[in-house]
Amino acid sequence: MRQPLLRVSPSFALALCLASIALATTKKPPAKPVNINTATSEQLQTVPGIGPATAEKIIQMRRSYGSFKSVDDLRAIRGIGAKRLDKMRKYLTVGKPATAASPTTPNAKCPGCDKKKAPPADSDSSQEKP
Repeated sequence: MRQPLLRVSPSFALALCLASIALATTKKPPAKPVNINTATSEQLQTVPGIGPATAEKIIQMRRSYGSFKSVDDLRAIRGIGAKRLDKMRKYLTVGKPATAASPTTPNAKCPGCDKKKAPPADSDSSQEKP
């Protein structure tokens, strides 16, 4: 008795190869959330769902419009929809970008705040005494 030959269509074989490649290249998610306001392209690419093209779009948007206020701001990038963002959300965070002022500098936001203020003028002292 002869056994029938197993015939595999070329498209099935291609799909099987692509699936095995996809499984082999699955990213390991980052250990801690990635700050989209300070991350490099390489750091952004550690997030599942972000490849080189999307990482560059995020960086370009950050350069053009300033820091992100929320992870939801990524929805403005073409190709990032609600479902995709929901999958990436737990790996992303929004923090303040690094500033030029040193964090050890007291009152870096308000240089004049450390100056002593003059005491308020007494309302009686504005009138001359005889």
